[in-house]
Amino acid sequence: MKYDLHNHTHHSPCSNLKPEVLLKFAKKKGMNGIAVTDHNTMKGALEVKKLNKDKDFKVILGEEVGTNYGDVIGLYLQKEIKSSELFSVIDEIKAQDGLIIIPHPFRSSTNSTHTFKYKIEKIKNKIDAIECFNARMLPGDNEKSQAVAKRLKIAGTGGSDAHFRFEIGGAYTIFEGSLRRAIKQRKTGYDGTILYGPFGGLLSFLRRRRCFNQFHF
Repeated sequence: MKYDLHNHTHHSPCSNLKPEVLLKFAKKKGMNGIAVTDHNTMKGALEVKKLNKDKDFKVILGEEVGTNYGDVIGLYLQKEIKSSELFSVIDEIKAQDGLIIIPHPFRSSTNSTHTFKYKIEKIKNKIDAIECFNARMLPGDNEKSQAVAKRLKIAGTGGSDAHFRFEIGGAYTIFEGSLRRAIKQRKTGYDGTILYGPFGGLLSFLRRRRCFNQFHF
């Protein structure tokens, strides 16, 4: 199975993806499922879930939550996370029987919010996975995540971090059977490309500044 576990819709201020476009192109790219993980909201995830009529395609309700130490992804959520304090966010996700993934922990960026600033070693027993392949990384960033996941014996996932149509399916998680079980048993793989990452990042930068809202990529 191939699931892209990191996707945004236009409910994230740095994305222009409409829910129906995300759903259509994820299937076109050969994904068996996706997680919709908008910034601090589940509106996009709920819309994509409602649009999906294909019983063979899985839509996971998720959210990328900004915390005081960096971003945290929650999967299999039932309601939006209210807190922005790292350990409270972890507790809220666990209370919903959700999975916790630390996305792009070693992203090279001048924006400090993109880098996870808490030592993963100290929370390894509180999280379920590290995003080991993010399609928006610079060379070497994903390798750092992979090395930490291997050393700490934590499951690794892959996600495109798609904000625009051309990014969908750029990275993904590979597993057999149940995703939840595969992550818990550390039996996941990941693959993808960072070829389009810099362009996607630039477009998100411009999007946040309302420079090209009339265009669609």
